[in-house]
Amino acid sequence: MLAGLDPQQRAVATSLEGPVVVLAGAGTGKTRAMTHRIAYGVHLGVHEAPRSMALTFTNRAAGELRSRLRELGVPSVAARTFHAAALRQLRHFWPQISRGSFPQLMASKARLVGEAAGACGIRADSATLRDLAADLEWAKSQELVPEGLTGDPGVANRTWSQEVAQVARVYAAYEELKVDRGLLDFEDVLLIMVQVLRDRPQIAAEVRSAYRWFTVDEYQDVNHLQEQLLQLWLGDRDDLCVVGDASQTVYAFTGATSKYLTGFATRFPQATEVRLVTCYRCSGPIVDLANAVIAGTPQPVVLQLKAVHTQGSPPSITAYDDDVDEAAAVADQVHRLIKAGREPSEIAVLYRINAQSAELETAFTDRGIPVVLRGGERFFDRAEIKEASVRLRGAARAAGSHDTAASVVEEVQAVLAAMGWTAEPPRAPGASRERWESLSALAQLAQEWAASRVPADSPSAESNQGPLESSSQVADFVAELDRRAEAGHAPQANAVTLASLHAAKGLEWDVVYLVGCSEGLLPIHYAQSEEQLAEERRLAYVGITRARAQLHLSWARSRQPGGRPSRQLSRFLDSASQSRDRSGSTQAGESGRAWGSVRYGSSVERKGDREGAGRRRGPSGPAKCRICGKGLVTAPERTASRCRTCPADVDEELVERMKAWRLQRSRELNVPAYVICTDATLMAIAEQRPQSLPELLQIPGIGPAKADQHGASLLDLVRTD
Repeated sequence: MLAGLDPQQRAVATSLEGPVVVLAGAGTGKTRAMTHRIAYGVHLGVHEAPRSMALTFTNRAAGELRSRLRELGVPSVAARTFHAAALRQLRHFWPQISRGSFPQLMASKARLVGEAAGACGIRADSATLRDLAADLEWAKSQELVPEGLTGDPGVANRTWSQEVAQVARVYAAYEELKVDRGLLDFEDVLLIMVQVLRDRPQIAAEVRSAYRWFTVDEYQDVNHLQEQLLQLWLGDRDDLCVVGDASQTVYAFTGATSKYLTGFATRFPQATEVRLVTCYRCSGPIVDLANAVIAGTPQPVVLQLKAVHTQGSPPSITAYDDDVDEAAAVADQVHRLIKAGREPSEIAVLYRINAQSAELETAFTDRGIPVVLRGGERFFDRAEIKEASVRLRGAARAAGSHDTAASVVEEVQAVLAAMGWTAEPPRAPGASRERWESLSALAQLAQEWAASRVPADSPSAESNQGPLESSSQVADFVAELDRRAEAGHAPQANAVTLASLHAAKGLEWDVVYLVGCSEGLLPIHYAQSEEQLAEERRLAYVGITRARAQLHLSWARSRQPGGRPSRQLSRFLDSASQSRDRSGSTQAGESGRAWGSVRYGSSVERKGDREGAGRRRGPSGPAKCRICGKGLVTAPERTASRCRTCPADVDEELVERMKAWRLQRSRELNVPAYVICTDATLMAIAEQRPQSLPELLQIPGIGPAKADQHGASLLDLVRTD
């Protein structure tokens, strides 16, 4: 059980008695150490599996815990989120605390918050409603009732979406609507369970008898209400192991605080403390940069990581003229990586706010690079996946008893096709593209499942097939989906990940591009207080430590092409970049500042230095319309090289011939058609009719690699016209 653990991880696994606090840095194997501790304690007989509970904060993390514990031979250990554990207990004890039926649990607050806001005379759009809902969630996490909002001292430290008095009115109206309709939200589950355990000693005793040993992952993210629930579960016992990293506390706006982690030894003076600082994830230069960034955080516990892999490429810091330039350059670099053999799923582009993804999505779509956006709802909770699962159940009932694993792939593809799925993705980003990515991930999962299918009588075959017990392979695949849904495991699409820094927490990739590293974005412009700036620094640290081998940081001097270059490099990277002049531009050269023996590369890519830039510029300012000469601002205008008000001159026959050529090439190369050229690129070629390779390279979406591979054929088609 202890084989393969390093000395610090082994110290965690063998600390089985009393309170234990594990301070675990990024990439140090905390989940491995934590799950081995649970399994080791059970196998030695020190702990009992059915009376052990591992707690975390996301369904994905809980699913990973369950999988690892099952692999270690202790599947009966409960691994749940705080909300899931409290909900199970509340449902169980509901007949003892109420004569009525269990209330309906709300999936979202938005509609009811909207009604409450309207009743208070507040006209709110969807963004305002989300902010109000967040205000209510924070108040509940602090156990504050509506009338307590105006008097609690902690309220003054929060930035509210409305005046506090207004929020209190909406809060009160929301609670009234909820009670009238017999509804509960997720915070109510915790609040009611806390109150029940405080007021009902018999129920508290029963819960404490059922669970004795507790482990809490990501303990730096616990809020006041969750901590109260945890202490009530424990009672007067101290069989508690907490694991966390104060440097990764990035959810203070939800009420999360690292004070329970950093103050653990004060509350439990006899606690065993273990520090995990050996980083197995990131290369040495990336670890050095992470240490340099987080060193500026004023917090009690800052872990200095030590890299196992000391060598590696130094992180680059690159400046661009504007956000469009930055997105295009990143997409070009990613395209080259993929052409060189790097899997798209091992690449991520991270940013501070979701609005930054727009230019990135356009740039990646123009180049035919598949992307997946993280940060939305859970995979198996998405409407399209639920619909596909229902349809597959029907297909399972209709399937014969002699269907094969190979036919399952065909059946899944047929079901998805009936839902509108095609092998080629939609051109435009947004909701339709996200739906396509979800369905494609399901199709890919079917292929992987069929390829690895073991015989039904194999000892390793899944024994729990759910309600569809039969020899049908389709039914077996549906059972696999059910198991994954329960475990919270989603298939990973082979696509480049676009994600906010918050959504990226807990994940890792070989190559990470961290864009928008400028003042106003990182740190975000509204971060003013010392604590807010400290959290922004921790966000930067989280982003840096997502990268295993390559890390590329970048920033843009202005938002739009031709805009005033008013931005400056983020203060968090100042210490690792080269010196800057008063205007904020990075000075290229060989005098980079080093940390220890590591030198960080810092470069400024100028307009003429980057191949395949994909749009024409003058000496300064945005690309110009080829017809009227006005500046082009929107992505569609830049793709067409003309403003939307100027007339199009497209030879439809040429477009059709190019599409036929593209289809033939895609079949020859066994790649999707959009990888050859997108429709937008073909339309631009048909409009501009380039006559030479340099002219073709001016078309958005045509870089050096595509020009080398397909340029001659495209020019022949144009010249034949």
